[in-house]
Amino acid sequence: MDLDALAGCLTSSSCLVTQTTSGLIIGMLLFLVAVGLTLIFGVLKVVNFSHGAFYMFGAYFAMTAYQLTGSFALAMLAGAAGTAILGLIFERVFMSRVYGADVLMQLLVCYAFVLIFDDVVRLIWGPEFRSMGMPAAFQVMPLFIAGGVVPPYYLLLIGVALVAAIVLGIGLSRSRIGKVIRAAAHNPGMVSALGINTGLIYGGVFALGGMLAGLAGALAAPVRSLTPGMGFSVLIESFIVTVIGGMGSILGALIGALLLGLIRSYGSLGFPLFTEGLMYLFMVIVLVSKPTGLFGKEAA
Repeated sequence: MDLDALAGCLTSSSCLVTQTTSGLIIGMLLFLVAVGLTLIFGVLKVVNFSHGAFYMFGAYFAMTAYQLTGSFALAMLAGAAGTAILGLIFERVFMSRVYGADVLMQLLVCYAFVLIFDDVVRLIWGPEFRSMGMPAAFQVMPLFIAGGVVPPYYLLLIGVALVAAIVLGIGLSRSRIGKVIRAAAHNPGMVSALGINTGLIYGGVFALGGMLAGLAGALAAPVRSLTPGMGFSVLIESFIVTVIGGMGSILGALIGALLLGLIRSYGSLGFPLFTEGLMYLFMVIVLVSKPTGLFGKEAA
């Protein structure tokens, strides 16, 4: 425990900017993964334990596309589109067969594919650590805000995640497709009776969740090491985010992810050996005070 370091940071504008920015990028990456997880749970009522694998594939797809084309825009597109297609195939071929099954059965299927996907990555890209590297466009001088150092790429990452959050929120609340998705989440039988293909909705939601996780992986690729199994730690933290924010709540996923990112960032200063414990402790405090999470709703 190093409370002096934490107190010194809180009284220093440069340290505040640096640590807050670091917390925001952690939080935004977690949000993109967690919001897909909470969407899939909210509509399909499935806890997708294999969701972290889509984050991993997004990073590897982006790295490969960048190495082939040299374009970071195409790399992000490849990461997002590739995982959307993978998610659609995975849902139609495998997950659709366990809807309504026992939760343990769903978890076993998902966990089996966690191991399968990790081995697929080892077969294609190898078991060693890989690095995409920072795109040339962002290999520039960092920005100095109130004495704090902010790499330009961090601003892009935060901006893309914010745009995704806004588009997702508006799309689900105001568009016709969003209203159909919300109706399917509450009463799929009635939606089906109205002649709407619920299977197509489920596949689309799963693909959207996979795309968001893949986008997170693509955005993380320039600043994180790539390795088989890299999605598992992100998955655990994403579950913490959804539990804190409330299962099925997009706003809860955003707030929970930001809080968790800031806890990790500042916790690494004051409690360097207990940073992981701080996240779980915060989750326990939230659940004890509000079992449904910050923005979760009681089951009807």
